[in-house]
Amino acid sequence: MKISKDLVAASATPIILGLLRGGESYGYAIIQKVRELSNDEVVWTDGMLYPILHRLEEQGLIVARWGESETGRKRKYYQLSPSADVALREERRQWETIQFLMARIFEPLPSNA
Repeated sequence: MKISKDLVAASATPIILGLLRGGESYGYAIIQKVRELSNDEVVWTDGMLYPILHRLEEQGLIVARWGESETGRKRKYYQLSPSADVALREERRQWETIQFLMARIFEPLPSNA
């Protein structure tokens, strides 16, 4: 079963910021890491990822630089900006609240026994 587009869109920013906590990365590697960590449940495309990366860059949450891959190809690397720390903490707080809410909603109903 595919994850809904709404849920994928809502979770993209905290996922990207969270992944970049580990250091700089480039688009394809981010896509592959999301796929790996989700056991192939969340599959992003270039067309979905790059507009979000550009928006985060415009918001000042990430910075980008051009570099070369091991094969000599040009590649754009992204990393968190110094101001991303506050945003990342807030994103995490919001998702922990939603996770807590969902766990409570879906906990087993009491039996009438």
